[in-house]
Amino acid sequence: MKIGVLTSSRADFGIYLPLLKALKNDPFFQFELIVFGTHLSKFNGYTVKHIVDEGFEPTYQIHQMLLTDDPNSIATSYALTSLKFAEFWKDNRFDCVFCIGDRYEMAAAVIAGIPYNVLFAHIHGGETTLGAIDNIYRHSITLASKWHFVATKTYKERVKEITGNSDNCLIIGSLSLFNLKQMKLLNLAEFYNKWQIDLSIPSILITLHPETVAFNHNEKYVSEALTAFKVLCKNYQLIVTMPNSDTLGTVYRFAFNSLKEYNFEKVFLIENFGTQSYFSCMKYVGLIIGNSSSGIIEAASFRKYVINIGDRQKGRLISDNTKHVAFDSELIFQEVNKLFGKDYTGTNIYLQNQPVQRIIKFLKKQH
Repeated sequence: MKIGVLTSSRADFGIYLPLLKALKNDPFFQFELIVFGTHLSKFNGYTVKHIVDEGFEPTYQIHQMLLTDDPNSIATSYALTSLKFAEFWKDNRFDCVFCIGDRYEMAAAVIAGIPYNVLFAHIHGGETTLGAIDNIYRHSITLASKWHFVATKTYKERVKEITGNSDNCLIIGSLSLFNLKQMKLLNLAEFYNKWQIDLSIPSILITLHPETVAFNHNEKYVSEALTAFKVLCKNYQLIVTMPNSDTLGTVYRFAFNSLKEYNFEKVFLIENFGTQSYFSCMKYVGLIIGNSSSGIIEAASFRKYVINIGDRQKGRLISDNTKHVAFDSELIFQEVNKLFGKDYTGTNIYLQNQPVQRIIKFLKKQH
């Protein structure tokens, strides 16, 4: 069975990873990686190197990113991605192509495959993020896909609302949580040797992206966050993962660079941690702040609390470890004082047993 996997960013590759290993090691599958998006952007860390470091060969590399991130550039990049993939799908055939999530470049690649009747299998469909235009991209990918691997029963019901049925829709939880069980995390000494960051010092992990629905407010939003972070870095070490390519993402990059200049010793900016180091960091910090799905999905399994800022993830199902606040510096600071270092003792709603094995079994049954 010939399987293609679309990967456009460090984030989706990390989620895919346990599935990729299973496909690679099973002789039933001929497995090919289709690499594009920020993986191939040196401005965003050139994370195709991480793919190779994990032992995978990028079968195809499709360049379609622009360097700027205003709305016109995002729209142009979407169009260019569809144009490049129109040629790609014409020349390449697969029994199934995996796609994931909600990125605009992922949606563009998938939409270009519709006239070619490409059979897409969508991971993390049915979810809702009202503060991000990714919500639209995600649902368009769901409509274009025949097979669906969703995280919860609620998301399966939403896939049925979008597509008209729930045939070939399997609840698997989150692949990234299965990844956690399989991965050896770095200890404090190993993490320090790799990143020169001492996680025995009270630390906060920050993963903050632009809001892409109300994108005109991003300068105000990041200003409020920056005000809070400047206070926090007096008492805590701040480890900031840099944002992906989104509308006005550079506004956040400039803000984080100014934060680094404000307190060079207590602020660390990371372009690409990779899955192992990101999860290792999550394990040792006292709190997570931002608006990333990683906080909502994975942090509960580390018994960590998350302060989710703004509306980017609004509508997504959350475990009880996630606390929502507005882009308000005082509210952010108050929640940090309440939650830093506190252990979360509840459950993770995204955890399911054997998601990879269930996907593999499904694929073999369909072939």
